Amino acid sequence: MAYVVGEDCINCGACEAGCPVGAISEGEDRRVIDPDVCVMCGACEATCPVSAISEE
Repeated sequence: MAYVVGEDCINCGACEAGCPVGAISEGEDRRVIDPDVCVMCGACEATCPVSAISEE
């Protein structure tokens, strides 16, 4: 299980910068979390300014 980025994402990149394992990249309209790389640390959820990230 991994974290997912919801529709509320404003594509600001704060979560990508805060991810210690590089699991987040820029998608077409929002950031995307690679579930194979995500270690469920929660850093992305904590840094998202619009609370768009949650556990899947």
